[in-house]
Amino acid sequence: MNKFGLTLGLFMVVILRMTPDSFGIGRNVAQAAEPFITVASTSSTQNSGLFNHLLPKFKAASGVSVRVIAVGTGAAIRLARAGDADVLLVHHRQSEEKFVSEGFAEQRFPVMYNDFLIVGPVNDPAGIEGMNDSAAAFAKIAAVKAVFVSRGDDSGTHKRERALWVVAGIDPSAHSGAWYRETGSGMGATLNTGAAMNAYTLSDRSTWLSFANKQSLAPLVEGDARLRNEYGVLLVSGKKHPHVKTVLGQRFIAWLLSKDGAAAIDNYKINGQALFHASR
Repeated sequence: MNKFGLTLGLFMVVILRMTPDSFGIGRNVAQAAEPFITVASTSSTQNSGLFNHLLPKFKAASGVSVRVIAVGTGAAIRLARAGDADVLLVHHRQSEEKFVSEGFAEQRFPVMYNDFLIVGPVNDPAGIEGMNDSAAAFAKIAAVKAVFVSRGDDSGTHKRERALWVVAGIDPSAHSGAWYRETGSGMGATLNTGAAMNAYTLSDRSTWLSFANKQSLAPLVEGDARLRNEYGVLLVSGKKHPHVKTVLGQRFIAWLLSKDGAAAIDNYKINGQALFHASR
């Protein structure tokens, strides 16, 4: 046998002895075969750390992974409407019910709640600390033209803020760029802007408790019934989007609504404070 033939023979022996895992093929196939769903959700569930707490528990119970797209409620609903998610978990009931009425889901399930806070500078130039009427507090902020930072991003928090301005009888957009500033960003970025500008803003409690850069900001108004913040979970319709993983998505929803899921939600705390409370 010549040198070329010997070399070729040795090469073929090496190739025949190699397994698919030698090329990473086995690992890639295993990863591709792992069941998963995509959840479009409001940013507060991700930024608060709730999903990092919940999802490993769900995977341990079901073997299903969850990939989260965390955006504002409005953007999450648009993703689900386009069929780019299997499950929707957001916090604006009116929009959720519209999603159902238009046939993009069969039912909305209340899953948990917390509340909103009006936070602002500790020197409180508008004098709203301790008020129990959030709309009246907004009116006082506008009256003294104290800086208010809005998310301005069509999120559930932004929708609630706009509703409060309506109750207060004020159109803040007429003052955009003056005392009313819109970030077009998520809650964390908006709180950072508020801290930098010594401004008022509306925050969900979970993000506020998770937020490290509070500087001179403090919670000033809380406890008003208008500040209750309810979250709903919806399975995207397989009739609208046949590719949606309805079986796995329903498994996730059923777990969230189960005793185990509710306990996991209730037990998620920061410094001893619960960030969310399971709906029952």
